Amino acid sequence: MHVESMSPTARWWYALKPASWPKVFVPALFGQAVGAAHAERLSPGALAFGALWMVADVAFIVLLNDWGDRPVDALKRRMFPQAGSPKTIPDGILPASALLTAGLGAGGVALAVAAVAGAALGRPLLLPLTALALFAFVAYTLPPLRINYRGGGELLEMVGVGGILPALHAYAQCGQWAPPELVALAPGLLSLSLSSALASGLSDEESDRAGGKRTWASLRGNAAARRGAEGLLVLGALLWLAAPWAFHAGLSPVTVIPAAALVLFFAVRVWRRSPGAVTNAFGAQSAYKLELHRAIWWGTLALSGMLLVGGPGSRGGTA
Repeated sequence: MHVESMSPTARWWYALKPASWPKVFVPALFGQAVGAAHAERLSPGALAFGALWMVADVAFIVLLNDWGDRPVDALKRRMFPQAGSPKTIPDGILPASALLTAGLGAGGVALAVAAVAGAALGRPLLLPLTALALFAFVAYTLPPLRINYRGGGELLEMVGVGGILPALHAYAQCGQWAPPELVALAPGLLSLSLSSALASGLSDEESDRAGGKRTWASLRGNAAARRGAEGLLVLGALLWLAAPWAFHAGLSPVTVIPAAALVLFFAVRVWRRSPGAVTNAFGAQSAYKLELHRAIWWGTLALSGMLLVGGPGSRGGTA
């Protein structure tokens, strides 16, 4: 990519990293599906809120993450000049001040959308849940907490992506932030979210270590991160399979089997990619993470679809 030839629109589109959006969109859509299944109806207003909110939230996360990680990103560029795609700030695609301003603005939009939708939909907790979701990211990357630099980033990502996001969107649909279907299926999604979080540090293992960023990969090494990600992937599928029997949520095995099967199918592909995804093998790591994300995203989308399609015993009670 020739940075000098990029238009302003192309620079902002690149900075927003659309390939990463499913990490937020998929669990949010899952929450919407759970809420609609519990209420036994789909609220167009809640769905519209979810779409607008997700755009603002993903911009907030992506732009401020680049701003917060700019010293480590610059260090990685110095260590590996030709590795990976251009970095937004170190490679001069956009200045740090522009990302900070736009990221904070996106967070303000997310809060405003939640306030308006909360009043319109009769969901007073939308604004505090949004504030909690934004705070989880602030605590993850930004000072003074910077939990991702202190060894707890993966756990916080698991809670934010696998817990707070689905709860917020389920609440928008049905008025409950913890409907029984979500309680039953959350352990599996939390496991999958932690799997993704462990794998995300693979490509930055040595630069994170040099920059003082304490991730699972930088502390325990590449092999431990891959083994953990793979084990959690399988565990997530098994937890979904167990949900109809472990929780009294009215779930049918038919609802969870397709999703679990998809996760396990792609888990085999992840396992086959694993031997090549060693330290600094950036291309192989990208292929490895692609299969892992396919397992999580396609499995979660399949589960969302089955919840919406419904069927005998697939749903809980009405809201």
